[in-house]
Amino acid sequence: MKFSNGYWMAKEGYTVLNPVDVRDIEQTDSNLTVYAAARKIQRKGDTLNGGMLTCEFSSPLPDVIRVRWTHHAGKQTKGPAFELFDNPQTPVSIEESSHHMTLTSGNLSVKINKQETWGTEFLYENRRLTGSNSKGAGHITTDNKEVYFREQLDLGVGEHIYGLGERFTPFVKNGQAVDIWNEDGGTSSEQAYKNVPFYLSSKGYGVFVNHPEHVSFEVGSEVVSKVQFSVPGENVEYFIVGGQTLKDVLNNYTKLTGKPALPPAWSFGLWLTTSFTTNYDEATVNSFIDGMFERDLPLHVFHFDCFWMKEYQWTNFEWDADMFPDPVGMLKRLKDKGLKICVWINSYIGQKSPLFKEGMEQGYLVKNLEDDVWQWDLWQAGMGLVDFTNPAATEWYKEHLRRLIDMGVDCFKTDFGERIPTDVKYHDGSDPLKMHNYYTFLYNKAVFEVLEEKLGKNEAMLFARSATAGGQQFPVHWGGDCSANYDSMAESLRGGLSLGLSGFGFWSHDISGFERTAPPDIYKRWVAFGLLSSHSRLHGNESYRVPWLFDEEAVDVLRHFTKLKSTLMPYLFESAIQSTEMGIPMMRAMVLDFPADPSTHHLDTQYMLGDNLLVAPIFNDRGQVMYYVPEGRWTDLFSGHVIEGGKWHEETHGYMTLPLLVKPNSLLAIGANDQKPDYDYADGVSLHLFELQDGASTAASLYSLQGELEVSVKAVREKEEVSFFIEGATKPYTIVLRGIHEVAGVDGANWIDSANGIVLTPETGKSRLAVRL
Repeated sequence: MKFSNGYWMAKEGYTVLNPVDVRDIEQTDSNLTVYAAARKIQRKGDTLNGGMLTCEFSSPLPDVIRVRWTHHAGKQTKGPAFELFDNPQTPVSIEESSHHMTLTSGNLSVKINKQETWGTEFLYENRRLTGSNSKGAGHITTDNKEVYFREQLDLGVGEHIYGLGERFTPFVKNGQAVDIWNEDGGTSSEQAYKNVPFYLSSKGYGVFVNHPEHVSFEVGSEVVSKVQFSVPGENVEYFIVGGQTLKDVLNNYTKLTGKPALPPAWSFGLWLTTSFTTNYDEATVNSFIDGMFERDLPLHVFHFDCFWMKEYQWTNFEWDADMFPDPVGMLKRLKDKGLKICVWINSYIGQKSPLFKEGMEQGYLVKNLEDDVWQWDLWQAGMGLVDFTNPAATEWYKEHLRRLIDMGVDCFKTDFGERIPTDVKYHDGSDPLKMHNYYTFLYNKAVFEVLEEKLGKNEAMLFARSATAGGQQFPVHWGGDCSANYDSMAESLRGGLSLGLSGFGFWSHDISGFERTAPPDIYKRWVAFGLLSSHSRLHGNESYRVPWLFDEEAVDVLRHFTKLKSTLMPYLFESAIQSTEMGIPMMRAMVLDFPADPSTHHLDTQYMLGDNLLVAPIFNDRGQVMYYVPEGRWTDLFSGHVIEGGKWHEETHGYMTLPLLVKPNSLLAIGANDQKPDYDYADGVSLHLFELQDGASTAASLYSLQGELEVSVKAVREKEEVSFFIEGATKPYTIVLRGIHEVAGVDGANWIDSANGIVLTPETGKSRLAVRL
């Protein structure tokens, strides 16, 4: 929200109180409280009839500093509040000089002007990150008695801002006004399904505004050298998050708001759905599944969208008996084919559902201001909304999910969660304005908890559309309603990269677009992008998404990339575990891995998939792609050709390839199974070494399907010798030296010279082998 009339004046009808004169600083062992008058105090009479702003500094975790501004402290605070994993015992140090007070947590410090006009600076070690001056923080009232609190933090020259959730607008947020308010707006507007009041700066810090309600950001769009954020009310609280690298910042942010859970290995395979408004029964479903298997198209998950339930009765958790007279038998027959099963749900109860009356009588549905059940006809006729602030309502909802899991359902697509009314009452008295964004957290948490309870840790996953801060704990999320065109394909990627820089580890999208039906060209290009994403789902609106309905080449393309992904699973699963441990995304904006290279700062049409793979999807019908390669000797995974980095490359590709490059100094684990994502990654694995430089080292780790480390291999090069150190290997595996076709000898392994390079077959039980180049 904008409050200024140019740089010098406030808008007409707005009164702004800024911190001007520091009057007192109170210190305890763990925090500082600063009292700042809203005008310069030169004599005692100046203290009359004027406002004072209070600012508290503390630390919830090392390298994280909390800042809380308050005007009037007497207003009652209603929930909900974001769930934070803070530590009240976090050690801090406080130092005082003649002009400043400094509070330090870990390597992050805030330096506060003590005897001068208000001002703060945030520093990581000796590196200045950002700061605020006397015109920054401000309490604002309007002539209509509306009240807001804002902060303005410095935006440096050449500094770029990312994140704020899954946003489909330009990737770099500078110059944008962003409202943190969940909406169902598709992928082609400034609205977003997943709004997160956290931004990441290219200067190496993050800012998390700790308010679930409507937060407005002006990123260099009101004062061009500031990031402004504002909330309604008498206070604002935010956290400055530091770290040595951008990845460290995300690690610290997700320590505070929650780490992503590890999705089950099977979820990384190919998903096929019924699509949304199509007609289908068990015979239709079987025709799709059998058609996939007959064409040697590995399929791993089948999803039943909305109409598995009777129309007008969403959500009643009951199979439509006309279409599915034997649901238990059908699910068993599908699972006997090796498939996992997902079904669509939402948090709405249509009036025709038998559950509506029960929910109304038991007080399980959100009420309007007259204490009647809130209803409208948008989406489902007369639908109500489950009140997840009511523990009994949550348990009621969960019990229906348990019944479906017992039937054979493995996961749920938790659709919607954005169109949450604000003219309502909640069971626990929550503020409905705060609940608008926060509702999705309670909704997805309830569903995730049931899956984890019934299926076990690392077997629970969702396919969720809406989210806010903390929602990364309940993966996976998908990008919402995109269209079947290249623009929408690109904006989907842009949204996914923004979400990844907001603390979310896993993300997917509707391959070939949700709205309308893509031409074969777009379908095939999107398949390549989709199978090189964290999760891969074929889904649409009015038409089916099986490839033979597009053309026969689409069948070949889908087979090719599905099998490729299965062979990459040892590497991808390692990357997934890294995401859960560090809070970094599997699909990463290039700036996250290469922040020192300014050419990466704007890139939003390519990405890193884990630490070692660069992917550049193709967004046109000519097969042309222009992409940037950072410094070093990168290797095309398809052809084996070495590509020199530090510059842009332009290429033309058929449907079976796209730029898929391996970073230099990589040890890439490639599996022996191209039929499914969940197999023994250590059995028959090939470890491919790419362009290891003198004095460099690299490593690969192989995990069990339960996320336990089984095998680790480290490669170290000293001049003309590469040494491999192996721990835990008990099954046959090979090591491939890519790009090398001559060796002087190998200790501890047999070797052959193949088209792909030197293939080493280590002796079983060897903990070290050496290769003389």
